[in-house]
Amino acid sequence: MHKMAYLNILQNNLKESADNLGLGSNFIFHQDIDPKHPAFVVEEWLLYHCRNQLNILPQFPDLHVIDHLWSHLERSVQKHQITSKEQLKTVLQEEWLNIAPETTRHLVESMPRRLEAVISAKGYATKY
Repeated sequence: MHKMAYLNILQNNLKESADNLGLGSNFIFHQDIDPKHPAFVVEEWLLYHCRNQLNILPQFPDLHVIDHLWSHLERSVQKHQITSKEQLKTVLQEEWLNIAPETTRHLVESMPRRLEAVISAKGYATKY
């Protein structure tokens, strides 16, 4: 995906998603350090359309709970003997739907501990 595709996703989905979640404009937007994210056109759009952003340094420890969810999904998918793209698609969809709400809740609830670990480590690596 390139920067213009990412910008298009933000333009078409960020406000609507926040509204659907009942957040309105009361949320802090956070993105990882993927090269397309800090592109000037993206940063400029966010400046005018997203009041609250969490800006982090590139070497900051990984606090992206979605990455941990992707790892969970990957481990679940690897338990299957995949032999075709169609089977992979089916297994991905099934395993995604099988992710328990407790799993996502646990990841979100772990954020205070993760942040405390980062502060204690003064920004260096943590067990997370």
